[in-house]
Amino acid sequence: MITDERMSAFIDSLDTGNTPWLDQIESEARRDGVPVIRAQTQSLLRLLLAVKKPASILEVGCATGFSALLMSEYAPENCHITTIEKYEKRIPVARENFRRAGREDKITLLEGDAAGILRELHGAFDLIFMDAAKGQYIHFLPDVMRLLAAGGILVSDNVLQDGDILESRFAVTRRNRTIHSRMREYLYALKRDPALETVILPVGDGVTISVRKSGEAVPRTDAAHGGDRRECGD
Repeated sequence: MITDERMSAFIDSLDTGNTPWLDQIESEARRDGVPVIRAQTQSLLRLLLAVKKPASILEVGCATGFSALLMSEYAPENCHITTIEKYEKRIPVARENFRRAGREDKITLLEGDAAGILRELHGAFDLIFMDAAKGQYIHFLPDVMRLLAAGGILVSDNVLQDGDILESRFAVTRRNRTIHSRMREYLYALKRDPALETVILPVGDGVTISVRKSGEAVPRTDAAHGGDRRECGD
């Protein structure tokens, strides 16, 4: 918990929540021990969707599909979501949840390692939601920047690691030190990138919101990757 527990409980008590079917899918995920974005992060996403009105969204880290379905519910009717998941046990659950919600035509699920899939993707996305393995964010960033449209929003979840991010690496358990150092590197990169305007918010487990400045063109690196490329988000 990175904010006062009583304050967080008060803020959460004011939240109007989601639709009943979204609440059901969230409840099932929590029952099965699947990580789900926290209530305040859900509220923040709903706000950003209302402001940005994206036509195309890329999600890195699908799990069982709750956050993709939440974004699909509150995004414009014409919005298409591309989401990536590599954990084989969660993929069929996500696909079934998309079917149950009647969103199969609005959400494309790409199976496999995000690093490889991101290298193959082509297009410009209005909003990118990063919610995968925290230690990989810094490695995903070059391709994420290539795919983020001018004026687009990059939202990165779980960046403050329950407050551990401010600790010395030697105060963090040995198994978490690599993630700790990579997340610090990621936050530094976001805040120092001249193409981005970034804010770090103590919402949920920490969220960054980065906006790609409209004057910054999306770099083209197609030749560097070579081969066929998936067409998404155009």
